[in-house]
Amino acid sequence: MVKSSTKYWNPLLLQNAGMWEAIDGTEGMLEQITLAIDPVTGDYTRLTCFKAGSNTTAIGAKSHDYPEEILIIAGRLYDAAFDLWLEAGHYASRPPGEIHGPFIATEDCLVLEIAYPSQATTK
Repeated sequence: MVKSSTKYWNPLLLQNAGMWEAIDGTEGMLEQITLAIDPVTGDYTRLTCFKAGSNTTAIGAKSHDYPEEILIIAGRLYDAAFDLWLEAGHYASRPPGEIHGPFIATEDCLVLEIAYPSQATTK
């Protein structure tokens, strides 16, 4: 199977605002929209928006048993695991098990995520 595909569209337009979904446990401070997904493997491409003032300390750090890539599209995001401010243009290719977060955003921050659950180290 392959990832879903759509014709050209802009998920950032106001007319598409209803397609974004709040991430559980973030009181609406983080939203996501899935751009493409492989229904068999679970591999996906997604945008995540950290709204200004968001802080995921209560959720804690994260890690996955699969690799993922991120690219900061706009804004800036503090990653406590690395004591690093990620700004527009920052890219990371995270190996399985890498701890990241918690995160703080003092301004809106848009992150592109590409994840590969099909490559999980534990199945």
